[in-house]
Amino acid sequence: QVQLVESGGGLVQPGGSLRLSCAASGRIFSTNIMGWYRQAPGKQRELVAEIISGGSTNYADSVKGRFTISRDNAKNTVYLQMNSLKPEDTAVYYCRARGLAIAYNYWGQGTQVTVSS
Repeated sequence: QVQLVESGGGLVQPGGSLRLSCAASGRIFSTNIMGWYRQAPGKQRELVAEIISGGSTNYADSVKGRFTISRDNAKNTVYLQMNSLKPEDTAVYYCRARGLAIAYNYWGQGTQVTVSS
């Protein structure tokens, strides 16, 4: 069974930065998409960013130019560098791993990001 272990969330001022990490414990098949999603209170969960095994990335328009997703395949770890944070970025952030050649779908436990003065 694969578990996704997230870290890096917390409280930050507007304009500040945070770096989220998500490490997979257990084997993840090499052909996959790793992604970050977020959900604010009373809102739907939304895609923030995702990265395919080969390195291609996709970002929500609301974070493009501010957030950067990256991955270390050898460590089965995905990162989300968040810069120029806004109060609207406040949410629980979830890591996700989706198989492509092999079907699987794993979610992390979520980590709280709060952007406030």
